Amino acid sequence: MANQTNQQYGAGMGVLEPVNVYEAKTQLSRLIDRALAGEDVVIARSGRPLVRLVPVGHPVPRRAPGSARGQIHMTDDFDELPAELAAAFRGELP
Repeated sequence: MANQTNQQYGAGMGVLEPVNVYEAKTQLSRLIDRALAGEDVVIARSGRPLVRLVPVGHPVPRRAPGSARGQIHMTDDFDELPAELAAAFRGELP
């Protein structure tokens, strides 16, 4: 299983061997430091990868609803289908 896990999670490319849950509990600070340094930390149970420890990125500010209000306008003929396009839908191509 370890070999399959290595292939799936890119062993040899800055990726740790999966860490079991008990070891993760006892070595959490060290694992956090390694994740912050860019290593891929995978926590497994019974040899099955469960979770990946990754740094939190910078929070993305939430978009304010209505921030574009008054800036977008629909023309009166917005819903009208141009004659050329209607003809194309009917199979009347030039």
